[in-house]
Amino acid sequence: MSNAVDIQKLLIKANNTKLVDINFSIKNSTALIGQSGSGKSLTLKAILNLLPSSLSCDKKISSSFNLDSQTIGFIPQNPFTSLSPMTKIKDQFFCEEKRKEELLKLVSLDTSLLNRFPKELSGGQLQRVVIAIALSNDAKLLLLDEPTTALDETSKETILNLIKDISTKLDLLILFVTHDIESIKDLCEELIIIKNGSIIEQGLTKDILSNPKEDYTKKLINSTFKNKEFRK
Repeated sequence: MSNAVDIQKLLIKANNTKLVDINFSIKNSTALIGQSGSGKSLTLKAILNLLPSSLSCDKKISSSFNLDSQTIGFIPQNPFTSLSPMTKIKDQFFCEEKRKEELLKLVSLDTSLLNRFPKELSGGQLQRVVIAIALSNDAKLLLLDEPTTALDETSKETILNLIKDISTKLDLLILFVTHDIESIKDLCEELIIIKNGSIIEQGLTKDILSNPKEDYTKKLINSTFKNKEFRK
């Protein structure tokens, strides 16, 4: 893949307290994993320029393309609150009708859904609509904030497979933020472990899951898989 995003510096502070101080590269499908409060969501907000004014942010990001709202697609964790409930699906896109239909087909939805309201769709259908909207500006980088949290297991698996298929088909860079390692084990090639705003371990997902170096990483893996056997 020729595209890449290099986060050379990302320093987020509240007054004089460091909340996040990291740097890393996104060259393919990358997961940022950590417990609640570790700094992963702040990292996403900083990339999207959505940090609250109460926080200061010093960042340096370079990319192989123009990194802006046109090239970044964002998928939030709750599809039920991501769309306007009183607006038809077709009016929540920012592209032409033909493009809307193409995007719905890309996420395996019937184009008739364009004339429905969000309340008429299931959680899995809503999340696929959100993915389609995120891709409507021909995004090159897809940011995902725990996109399967609000879904049942069947819908979760469907969405993860869809994201994997689309990212390959469209040659997308992915930054997947979650606390759930199981959800990214077959999706993300690289894994970054974040704790208290600092990266403590990173590398190939398969290597970290099979041979974690840090105790914190081991605890994350154990809490995710519990008694499940990890299949390499």
